[in-house]
Amino acid sequence: MSEVDVLAVSDVSPRRARIAIALFFFVSGFGFATWASRIPIIQHRLGLDEAQLGAVLLALPAGLMLTLPVTGQLLQRFSSRQVMLVGAVLYNLALSLLGLAAQPWQLAALLFCFGCSRNLLNLSVNAQSVGLQALYPRSIIATFHGIWSVAGFAAAGLGALLIRADATTTAHLVAVSVGLTALALAFFPGTLAVPPAPGSRSFFSWPEKTVLKYGLIAFASMACEGTFYDWSGVYFVQAVHAPKAQAGLGFTLYMVAMTSGRFLGDWLVERFGTKAILQASGVLMSVGLLLAAAMPTPGAAGVGFVLGGLGVSCVVPLVFGLVGRSNPLGAGAAIASVSTVSYFGFLLVPPLVGFVAQAASLRWSFALVALLGGLVVWLVPRLREE
Repeated sequence: MSEVDVLAVSDVSPRRARIAIALFFFVSGFGFATWASRIPIIQHRLGLDEAQLGAVLLALPAGLMLTLPVTGQLLQRFSSRQVMLVGAVLYNLALSLLGLAAQPWQLAALLFCFGCSRNLLNLSVNAQSVGLQALYPRSIIATFHGIWSVAGFAAAGLGALLIRADATTTAHLVAVSVGLTALALAFFPGTLAVPPAPGSRSFFSWPEKTVLKYGLIAFASMACEGTFYDWSGVYFVQAVHAPKAQAGLGFTLYMVAMTSGRFLGDWLVERFGTKAILQASGVLMSVGLLLAAAMPTPGAAGVGFVLGGLGVSCVVPLVFGLVGRSNPLGAGAAIASVSTVSYFGFLLVPPLVGFVAQAASLRWSFALVALLGGLVVWLVPRLREE
């Protein structure tokens, strides 16, 4: 979408829109990390082993994947801001209910709804960010995702404090969902009223070959992200044998590293170029996961989680930014097309970690996921120069 198109349909200033869109990234990140901080507690309460937890966790990315075609169609019929608000409200409603699950099947059903609503929110807010990018002469995409990471870090810290204070899971999730819904409603008027994105009217559209390469790179990154999110707490308890009070240490270190990397991302791209940053990201992903797998001590695993966080920090925002600028479809439809590929990483890999851990160990699971960093390194030189 051109600068003229955005200005023609939006009656808010770029600065106000940037703040409002950043708040929706904050809502998305804070809600998801709040859930992640409670995974070990919920696993223990429901009596799930690694394989059972992996099967239950499969419901969330399943919801993400199955609603991708729906979200793509909605973004071709409605403004991304409308889809974003509906997604935010449903997302927080699902979050508030997760703590009420008393059986594994109930948790799986709620996680499916959580994944569906998260897809509505995330694709539409990324479409908003790509539309706003047209009003700025330099990259701002990575910074938006940095806000998402700040929110995740803050939620992880809050979760650790509330767990230590013995706050119930239900009270924690309900309080957070109410606060995030209020934020979404308050900042919605400042978002961009861009028109629906043009694109194919078919219900499902597989991306073209060039876009598929971007999707595979994002696939690898999102698979590593999902592994860190879902399994960091469990890994520190079961593989590192850290005390219960330190169960969230790996997740916190990962979030700090991811946050730092995303706020540095735009500057690094200007200095070294997009391809160099993407290749370095693949190397860091592999090294971080392999270090955590090979040396399961608090110090070494912590360093590995830091390297992994730096590795995944900028991959998805850079890929979304490239695709949004280069694809002939509108931003929303283009992002949905890439997400069709990349969300398979979120769908397949974290649950497989549980199955491999049950058959072998979590250390072997992390070592196998590390191979995806090599996929990024191999694919980046094959991208078309933009």
